[in-house]
Amino acid sequence: MRTNALLNPMKSVACPRCQKPVVWGPESKFRPFCSERCKLMDLGAWANEEYRIANATPPDGESDPALDAFRQQ
Repeated sequence: MRTNALLNPMKSVACPRCQKPVVWGPESKFRPFCSERCKLMDLGAWANEEYRIANATPPDGESDPALDAFRQQ
């Protein structure tokens, strides 16, 4: 029935690893990834330190001009 599709649209997202479309719902076991392979590849990239979360504070002995200007306000 077409009205059911309009009332309950399936949201789709791109797999963060391969960009393949993934339905965002309980039937997608590895969401947001398309497969266990993509999930494990992403985990491996984190373990190999290929991804990093930026740190707001510079290492000891270094200064950040933008941060220094913000602190002086």
